[in-house]
Amino acid sequence: MEIKPITGALGAEIFGADIRKKADAEAVQEAFAKYGVIAIRDQNISPDDHLEFAERFGQVNINRFFAAVESHPKIAEVRKEADQKHAIGEIWHTDHSYDEVPALGSILHAIDMPEVGGDTMFTSMSAAYDGLSDPIKDLIGNLYAVHDTFHVFLNSPAAKEARAAGRLNAQDQVMPKARHPMVIKHPLSGKNCLYVNPQFTTEIEGLSDIESRSLLNMLYEHSQNPDFQCRVRWREGDVTMWDNRATWHKAVNDYHGARRYMHRVTVEGCALEAGSRA
Repeated sequence: MEIKPITGALGAEIFGADIRKKADAEAVQEAFAKYGVIAIRDQNISPDDHLEFAERFGQVNINRFFAAVESHPKIAEVRKEADQKHAIGEIWHTDHSYDEVPALGSILHAIDMPEVGGDTMFTSMSAAYDGLSDPIKDLIGNLYAVHDTFHVFLNSPAAKEARAAGRLNAQDQVMPKARHPMVIKHPLSGKNCLYVNPQFTTEIEGLSDIESRSLLNMLYEHSQNPDFQCRVRWREGDVTMWDNRATWHKAVNDYHGARRYMHRVTVEGCALEAGSRA
């Protein structure tokens, strides 16, 4: 097995591994904890193999929005057909930040990929936190932010198109909002991570609307610094896993006229603990 870091901030490619083998899966778990994003190349796996690998990390979370693979209800489809314009996940986000107990991570298996395009970009939220000035760290250290789903999965143009095409479940109920510390202590590394994101975070508790929007927009712009990022270029068969507590990601929608189809399994996480300046 060979592990190659993608950038200095986060991410690694793994070659010569077989996630069906216990010894390889254990080494992959160690790489995941170290790099936050791992692209495991050239996997010849079944949906059952995908689930078995995910269950090494924890209990599987069944996403309430994405349509499931018919034969495997624990696996969600990530699908954009050649005639569709919008891709789910085009905006920087953190999966499941809208849950009271956010997911540990997402594991995506590439089934049918465009010849060119369809990459996924990631950014490190520990690097983003470390890059803030001390006065801003002091300002946000005791603040909580609210995360919601209505504007994304129920009311956005992309969601409406996806629901009409069967890519999202036909839900119309408003789900409870979640609140989380703006700075969390990462459950694996112990590092402080910024925990807000442009897609699901809606407000900062205790601030006026203009204060909340201004502070969030500043943090969003700061966190998109290329120095904090890596980019995964997919090939069919690849399995990529990322830590939702330590990263943002976004789908690059640059493959119009081509199909992109993946299977996604999400792993349950734990309640988030506030970070500390100590």
